Amino acid sequence: MNLIPEIEFDQGLGLSLRHHLHAHPELGYEVHQTSAFVAANLRKWGIEVTEGVGRTGLVGTLRSGASRHAIGLRADMDALPIEEINTFAYRSKTPGVMHACGHDGHTAMLLAAAHYLSKHRNFDGIVQFIFQPAEEGGAGAAEMIKDGLFERFAVDAVFGVHNWPGLPAGSIGLRTGAVMASSNRFKLVIEGTGCHAAMPHVGSDALLASAQIVTALQSIISRNTDPLDSAVLSVTQIHAGDSDNVVANQAILRGTVRTFAEATTDLIEEKMRTIASSIAQALGCSARLEFMRKYPPTVNTAPEVDFATEVAASVVGEENLLRNVTPTMASEDFSFMLRERPGCYAFIGNGDGAHRGRGHGHGPCELHNASYDFNDALLPIGASYFVRMVERFLPRNKGVTAIMRVRRAEQEHDQDQETQ
Repeated sequence: MNLIPEIEFDQGLGLSLRHHLHAHPELGYEVHQTSAFVAANLRKWGIEVTEGVGRTGLVGTLRSGASRHAIGLRADMDALPIEEINTFAYRSKTPGVMHACGHDGHTAMLLAAAHYLSKHRNFDGIVQFIFQPAEEGGAGAAEMIKDGLFERFAVDAVFGVHNWPGLPAGSIGLRTGAVMASSNRFKLVIEGTGCHAAMPHVGSDALLASAQIVTALQSIISRNTDPLDSAVLSVTQIHAGDSDNVVANQAILRGTVRTFAEATTDLIEEKMRTIASSIAQALGCSARLEFMRKYPPTVNTAPEVDFATEVAASVVGEENLLRNVTPTMASEDFSFMLRERPGCYAFIGNGDGAHRGRGHGHGPCELHNASYDFNDALLPIGASYFVRMVERFLPRNKGVTAIMRVRRAEQEHDQDQETQ
């Protein structure tokens, strides 16, 4: 490890920030106290703050030197509707709500980096500290973008991290391309004709049709998508009928689809409509599909991954660097930001839970689990990673970083193509 000594030796700041946030969790866009807490600290450190971006999000802006180049660093602030079973001193004080995904740690790491950068300002350019609400299903990133995030706070690239249980504590994993899957939900309504269960021939059984549709939908992944293109289609709910002697006139199926490519999502949606409609029609029923695209895939751009990999290696060492880390079918709304600007989303290993001391719940230290807790040993690692990223992306020596050279070459290529 090659952490920034000042950050490493002053872990009290990060700990106090993280434990305060963990004890006072808030959901979705209702992160009013959390946002105010973040804003107050940024202002105390002399950082310009703009609140109310994407409802309850905020952006801290720090300038140094004359360069107009800018980097965006993002952290999520919201918690989950889970009753915490940990009993340590900083456990959630809000019944039914807890930081079970580590957003308290993400916010604390970015705050610690902002504190260091505000003191030393060893960079030439602009840093936009993006603190986002409603990552957990509320698409807070999309809301901030809709509110003019990148027009009002322009950046050349944007970066973020997520702690990841199961990866060695303190390791950093990156990969080019899709690192997290899209999140899509569906509701499939099968309409039939109800009748007495003793006389099924006079009706059309929506439940029977739904059962055959569930089985047939599994053929989409096994027979229609490329075996090398990972995808998941899961029917997770069936609701039909309310009496033992009545053939159901309606059945409702719900579930999720996860993919790493929009084209694959398009294919799956098309096949779902065809299969459901055909089977329902053959059995005297009709089918109506509502396909809801929630989060797109989280897709990292190659130059930014190469840049972030160099930074990560300088902080945690090659021995703790996980190149081409295995992607996950979980989703993340940082994907919306990567649709708008180039960037890289990385994983920081949270370990196997051995970091938890007395007072933790008797359950695994996994994301979205009631006994989860963020590994505080990651605070100086994440903060150092963010700081070194800023210093390399916006060097004071007027040098041009490798990532900027790549981007300039791409622009020149595009201009040549337009000329031709």
